[in-house]
Amino acid sequence: MRSTHHGMAAAGRPPLLALALAGMVMAATLTACSSTQTPSATTTSSSSSSPPSSAIPASAFKDYTGITPTSVSVGNVSTLVAGLFKGAAVGTEAYAAYVDAQGGVNGRKLIVDSGDDGYAGAPNKQLTAADIQKDFAMVGSFSLQDSFGGSVLAANPQVPNVTVTLDAATAALSNSFSPSPAAGGWQLGPLVYFQNKYPGDVLHAGALVADQPSAETKWAGELAAMNHLGYKVVYDPTFDISQTSFDQNVIAMKNDGVKILFLEQMPQNYAASVVKALNDQDFHPVLVLGGSTYSEELVPNAGGAAAIDGSYLEQNTSLYLGEDAGSLPAVNTFLTWVQKVSPGFKADLYTLFGWLSAELFSQALQSAGANPSRGSVLQALRGITSFSGGNLVGTANPAKKLPTSCYIIAQIENGQFKRLDDPPVSGPTHGYRCDQPYYYPPA
Repeated sequence: MRSTHHGMAAAGRPPLLALALAGMVMAATLTACSSTQTPSATTTSSSSSSPPSSAIPASAFKDYTGITPTSVSVGNVSTLVAGLFKGAAVGTEAYAAYVDAQGGVNGRKLIVDSGDDGYAGAPNKQLTAADIQKDFAMVGSFSLQDSFGGSVLAANPQVPNVTVTLDAATAALSNSFSPSPAAGGWQLGPLVYFQNKYPGDVLHAGALVADQPSAETKWAGELAAMNHLGYKVVYDPTFDISQTSFDQNVIAMKNDGVKILFLEQMPQNYAASVVKALNDQDFHPVLVLGGSTYSEELVPNAGGAAAIDGSYLEQNTSLYLGEDAGSLPAVNTFLTWVQKVSPGFKADLYTLFGWLSAELFSQALQSAGANPSRGSVLQALRGITSFSGGNLVGTANPAKKLPTSCYIIAQIENGQFKRLDDPPVSGPTHGYRCDQPYYYPPA
């Protein structure tokens, strides 16, 4: 694996604190799933809108941009400033290194052409436009500004885009494929789990939502799912992304009688601040965390094990930071190669998404045969209806853009994330609960 790096200066970069907020949008990809059946990407409560079925441009089958007999170059445009989404590039590069160590894909080594959009739209668009002129595909990118690059991809439907995309319009493109699709609703599984475990508390539920369109949209999907199940949300204000103290929020939710608090849409730094405020006010509702909160830094930043023990975690990925390493070989592979390409780097959700995106792309490239064109790879991607990355994530359907309905439940015990009430990893669902469908709000 060889990676190249390029970037563009971004004028008027926002404060680093505001940048840190971006992690919360990852709740968009955390969906839920059944403990009684094999994980299935097609287990849904209702049909979402069908993905575009536009014909692949005929010219794409003669388009060999970025590919040679011995290599294939892929573009990655992520926000690397302040290390925000550095994991997206690291994860993509790590999978490339892993594949290259085994001789590449059909003998071709992957070259990752990484660029930093500086958390700005214009550079995101410019870098994407430059990449598609020289790279075979876009793989593993991650940015809150991806709608800008999305406009370039919309105008170039011959270019495969294999990423976890945040912009809904870009994700819906016929040339976009995600290893962990989002669908605008919410996973029912974890909500049913907590409803069964705390039937009285869910009638007094609370949440904190950032005053950003992406976060508010995701909360709307979760709230719709809660209402569908009979939850009663008594407290769900938005907060400014520059906020560092949550004492007043905790006092308000205490006064409003919150008994279970959902922080799934917060990155760990915000969630840690909320935990500190809860302890300062001696207020201890049931606490539910999500995939963007799962981090090696959460427990120490929250004040140590005593401050956060007992909190729950629900997410649609394995415990990929190491807790599942003894039972899921893919976890060891992932962590090993992340350290090989970036020694000392602490993997996060974005790292995982970069890795999974590169794996999905490589699977399609392999299927496209000895002389792959952009068109044949797009055709191969349209045939991948089941993907889990070796069970690093619940099985989804990238071809039809259907999210997984599978999830895990964990709890923090002595400062460590430990699976709770999940089926065995050695079983047919590979440690995932798949007992409820995904909820799509009425149109």
